[in-house]
Amino acid sequence: MNKELEETLKLVPTLPGCYIYYDKKGEIIYVGKAKNLKRRVSSYFHKKHDRVKVAVLVSKIEKMEYIITDSEVEALILEAHLIKKHKPKYNILLKDDKKYPYFLITEEDYPRITVVRKKNKAQDKGKFYGPYTNSKAMYATLDFLKKIFPLKQCKTPKFSNRPCLYYHIGKCLAPCQGKVTPDEYQKLVAQVELFLSGKQNELIKRIKEQMEEYSKTEQFEKAAKMRDSYLDLQKTLEHQKVVYENNRLNEDIIATMYEEGIFAITILLIREGRLIDKKDFTYFVENEDKIEFFKTFFQEYYSNLMLEFPDRIVSPDLEDAGEKQLYQDWLEVIAHKKIKIGYGRAKQGKELSSLAQKNVQNLFETARIKKMASIRDDFNEVGAYLQEKLKLKNFPHRMECYDISHIQGTNTVASMVVFYNGLSKKSDYRKFKVKSTEGKPDDFLSMKEVLTRRLSRLGEKKWEKPDLIIIDGGKGQLSSVMQVVEDMGITGIDFISLAKREEEVFLPHQSRPIRIPIDSNAMFLIQRIRDEAHRFAITYHRDLRSKALKGN
Repeated sequence: MNKELEETLKLVPTLPGCYIYYDKKGEIIYVGKAKNLKRRVSSYFHKKHDRVKVAVLVSKIEKMEYIITDSEVEALILEAHLIKKHKPKYNILLKDDKKYPYFLITEEDYPRITVVRKKNKAQDKGKFYGPYTNSKAMYATLDFLKKIFPLKQCKTPKFSNRPCLYYHIGKCLAPCQGKVTPDEYQKLVAQVELFLSGKQNELIKRIKEQMEEYSKTEQFEKAAKMRDSYLDLQKTLEHQKVVYENNRLNEDIIATMYEEGIFAITILLIREGRLIDKKDFTYFVENEDKIEFFKTFFQEYYSNLMLEFPDRIVSPDLEDAGEKQLYQDWLEVIAHKKIKIGYGRAKQGKELSSLAQKNVQNLFETARIKKMASIRDDFNEVGAYLQEKLKLKNFPHRMECYDISHIQGTNTVASMVVFYNGLSKKSDYRKFKVKSTEGKPDDFLSMKEVLTRRLSRLGEKKWEKPDLIIIDGGKGQLSSVMQVVEDMGITGIDFISLAKREEEVFLPHQSRPIRIPIDSNAMFLIQRIRDEAHRFAITYHRDLRSKALKGN
């Protein structure tokens, strides 16, 4: 730590605010917020950090500045602004190539409804609604809106003296030709806004009132159109799942899943007691802290929300973050109303959280399958990268991975899973009952036994020689395996191990790990193989334990 930084640290106050770290080039590398600046900043420099990313960040800090705020909420808002402006290297930045679309109700005498890919208030004047993560569903909604709310479709009139085709097919009221009064048109716009805000019950009520009004004044053609819109809307509402029978609560239910470098997030939108929409987000990320990543997502999503804010947000992740009051205060500032945060513990909350969890698991599996498909299609590239990065003698066509499972040394088992050219080959999977450590847990000795048994069968039928063997564990596990390999005189097979905590890859006889980018296809494949070995071992262990219990 240089003298200038040391002097600055002595002056940091015990007040809320933001702190800004610079590297030796004078570039901002990290921005953070704190309720107590002194305590938070001191924690970076006066304790050992388990996470590699934080340790590396601290080693790069050459200078710091801080900005005092009146409250932690103000610090949170300032932090988001500074991160958006400077994009510091060590902050979590949501990298998502998708540009989620929005509905835009244009600011014109006779507004139109259009789809825009980017929310640009300077360029596009009007009211935004979104974002929408499912563009197919969004365009289906747009077709529905145009059917029951025939707003103007053209930016400029196609003809000077007559309506265009949209008017004749009932998809436009032809305001350009004076076929509708400004008052009637604005009522239609207000109905669209109610629909997009999720206020269907109020919308139904207004359409019914207008239909009755037209009927009383004997405007039967207009009354008939209102009736058709009313019936179409009723059908749509019938398809929306009612989750609160006697309650018109507005809620967002959030579920997350983070494994194998994939962060999946699903938000269920409950409006007036009905499930009206689902928003899915998928990120392929580096080895980030789950809670920190989720907090960044949460801030960005609700900062950019152009839909009606819910009255309540249910998210177990915010309980883990331990900042419920801070986020409630922050939401009140940006939404201009009080929003409660819950964790889904009540009976109905558990049911909806379970439904959200099912959806996010499905989203995660879809993302994983897509990623595995891309690895399969590009395996030559992935394999070549692994061979070069890990200094392998063989191209890793056949990869085997081993894992140990037990409870306090009882029913110790091991799994062997096989992947060929990036795809699992389940016909070659093997299970082992470990005999040498029964009753006395020793994962090193267990792994030595399993690898001895496996390698002694090289050359036998159905025991094809692997190109690469992956051991689940760190340096110690790999060292015990290499002792077996050397004692048996085995050659022509590459060995590596994968340590779970920091996802570091170790090579034989090397003390320092090899770091493979966590969001790369190569790392994803290694993690996928390791996780499959873990799953297979645990499944076998549970089966044996279950049989033992039944036998008793």
